[in-house]
Amino acid sequence: MLNNKLQLLLTRVGPWAVAGLLGGLIGSLAAVLLTEAIKQTLRIASNLGNVWLLLLPLVGVTLAVLVLFGLGRGQPVQILAPRGATASGRWGSLMAWYSFPHDIARADLTGDVVNASGAEERFPWNLAPLRALAILSTVGLGAPMGTESPAAHIGVATGTWLGTINPALGQLVRPLAIGGGAASVSALMGIPLVGSFFMFELSQRRQVPITPERVAAMLAGGLVGWGVNAAFKLQLIRLVVPQVAPTDFGDAVAATLLIGAIAGTITALTGEAIYWARGLRDRPGTRLLIGGLMMLFLAIVIGQVATPAAAFGPGGAAILWAENTETTPYHLLAVALLRAAATTAAVLAGGCGGVFVPFLAIGDLTGRVFATTFEISGDLAGAAGAAAGIAGGYRLPLTAVTMVLGVGGPAAAQLTCLATVVVAALSGLVAARVANQLSSSLRAMFR
Repeated sequence: MLNNKLQLLLTRVGPWAVAGLLGGLIGSLAAVLLTEAIKQTLRIASNLGNVWLLLLPLVGVTLAVLVLFGLGRGQPVQILAPRGATASGRWGSLMAWYSFPHDIARADLTGDVVNASGAEERFPWNLAPLRALAILSTVGLGAPMGTESPAAHIGVATGTWLGTINPALGQLVRPLAIGGGAASVSALMGIPLVGSFFMFELSQRRQVPITPERVAAMLAGGLVGWGVNAAFKLQLIRLVVPQVAPTDFGDAVAATLLIGAIAGTITALTGEAIYWARGLRDRPGTRLLIGGLMMLFLAIVIGQVATPAAAFGPGGAAILWAENTETTPYHLLAVALLRAAATTAAVLAGGCGGVFVPFLAIGDLTGRVFATTFEISGDLAGAAGAAAGIAGGYRLPLTAVTMVLGVGGPAAAQLTCLATVVVAALSGLVAARVANQLSSSLRAMFR
């Protein structure tokens, strides 16, 4: 009887695992090609003069708006489909609060991935070419947006396309899409299971049931994406690896609490601001004008506080500035807040990209604020802050944990980062809840 049940399980799971591998391989290659194009475009643009560093992001976002609203004539997805059922009881209420029914990353890219969770055959893969053009212009020309949502979007789109056009694979569209999304994120990050948990946590925003089949597709995709990264020796995202463990337990605890609380709060409030910006119903031209002027102003200010390069791109240049420049904690915190505002402005203007990498940068800069105070290394403070930004701002604590374990470093440093993830997740919850309640109260007052 046991052997029969095991054979039946393998019969069900096997095709999903194989489809996850196939979708992951094809999807991750497509995402890697787009990301490499973005990276090369960024490299060329970053070598131009400071004036270009200020103006090119505006050009990129303008092109994205023309592509999405001119050629595409479509509105980005704003609100997730309502859930079929709501959990009851004390713990059910907490879970509903944690996975509140809007995607704070909010870009149309992530919104499509979340909306299609559990029904991946409905994913709008036909829009992927237009989105790819908009992504390349937005991120490639230096707007403060990232590449992880584009990677997931292209990966899922490729998997769905593969199953849709091939009748022999028609029954495997879902695992092909799941594997494509998971593999694309893992290939981008170079960590085996980070893409698997990324897709898992996004699907939980729709409370999609977790089955052995879905788990097999997610795991297969994550592993093949990591394999693609290793095979081609890709360096698509630079992650800070903590090299020095904290020497004093008390300082480590204090740093964990402060970095987690501050980074989690800042990124959570940034996420709420991004949600607000995405929800505005103004005309695309009006949004572009307002958001573009804000982007230009904030880039000029960041250039004065730090360097023009620190305002350019998803955030890697800002981290390099923080690593290689002796500056004050106030300057670090100012650049973190200014970059948070700049990413919100880019979303408001109509930019097409992700916020995972910007949240990494915002969290990293915020973490370094406390490095000197608590006598911990800058790389540990930055790594802890980056993980906190993903847990608190993007609402992906399991993905953040996987990232910490995958990045490596001394055991004590990893434990510090993991504890920071927990604090950031809780502080992000509180900050988002307070912001939502305040927003609701203000709307009620002005009705």
